[in-house]
Amino acid sequence: MFVRQDGRVPLLILRLLVAGLIGSTGVGLAPAASLSWQPWQHLAGVFDLAGPRSDGRLVVAAGGRLFLMSLDGTILPFADGPGGYLVASGPEAYLDVSPGLHVTGSSCDFARDDVFIIRPSAPLGITRVDPSGHATNFTNITGVDSLNGIVFDTVGRFDHRLLVTGPHNSHLSVLAIDCKGGIVAISDAAPPAEGGLAVAPTGFGTHAGELIAPDESSGTVWAITASGQSTLLVTSGIAHGGDIGVESAAFVPSGFMARGGTAYVADRATANNPHPGTDSILRMSSSDLAAASVRDTDLLIAAEGGAVTIRVRCSPTCAATTIVPTGTTAHIEGHLLVLANHPAAAPSALAPVADLGSQRAQTLFRLVIGSLVAVVLLVLVALRLRRAGRR
Repeated sequence: MFVRQDGRVPLLILRLLVAGLIGSTGVGLAPAASLSWQPWQHLAGVFDLAGPRSDGRLVVAAGGRLFLMSLDGTILPFADGPGGYLVASGPEAYLDVSPGLHVTGSSCDFARDDVFIIRPSAPLGITRVDPSGHATNFTNITGVDSLNGIVFDTVGRFDHRLLVTGPHNSHLSVLAIDCKGGIVAISDAAPPAEGGLAVAPTGFGTHAGELIAPDESSGTVWAITASGQSTLLVTSGIAHGGDIGVESAAFVPSGFMARGGTAYVADRATANNPHPGTDSILRMSSSDLAAASVRDTDLLIAAEGGAVTIRVRCSPTCAATTIVPTGTTAHIEGHLLVLANHPAAAPSALAPVADLGSQRAQTLFRLVIGSLVAVVLLVLVALRLRRAGRR
């Protein structure tokens, strides 16, 4: 029906057919429609956002302070009273909001709506801010040079712990923190990464439940298992380097494309930078993402320099497709949020790869028992030698 009388296929139809074939094979070409992030709300010093809380509002970090933002755009100060939260405005103190998870290995629960914020400068650690705005020290962290990433394991492979990353000895340390502040080291030799981390949902193939960590310097995206193994998930295929490459990651939740929703990311004003930013929260609708053939469980990652954005899909091999190809002056920081208007029920959680807390306890127990056995043997040998000497 598309062939002319001379037997040739019209050029326009041929182009459409080729584009369709390329899209179906996962080759990373940009879609025909050019998408872009739209400036939405201005907030001085904004660099991260997380949530939603149980009241539907997001928690936003800006200028060393916290704010609550309704999805209608209303922004109000949060934790700004006595005993609240106030830090220097320079360091990128990324945060996440507790969805209220149970840690089986530690027999405790993270309280719903508590905010957990990294302290990237000394004293390194995590600050907790409760829903009433009271800030306390949750835990201190040693053995890393700084802290540069935080996300909750909502899937379960890490036993629903809080995952935190930090650089050390040219590698990335990955730590899993339980609701009592106990820390389990997942890896101290993961590839470098920094920024808005994400945990892959159950629909993301063989990488389900793994920690996804973009590296802006190399342009690579890594998947890290609960046992500490790192795998190259995909090479972004876009410009990379400090303050340029892939920065903010998020998965499209179930129900997002059918029910509608919005993606959000922070655009931080950064002086003397090729991408100076606008101090704004940017957004993109589900209809815009649908035009780029985005589907539920796809991984989206925005670049720090210019907000160029890729889509990663694994079926079964992983491939990156650029869906926002044209860079702007935006300077993206922190997490990318993709929120459905009416979220679907959460999928069944994956079982932990192992009880991380029990693993450490069992290892310590074995060491103690081994040491005691060695001492007993030495005592027995000494007694036998002493008796032999008396003879």
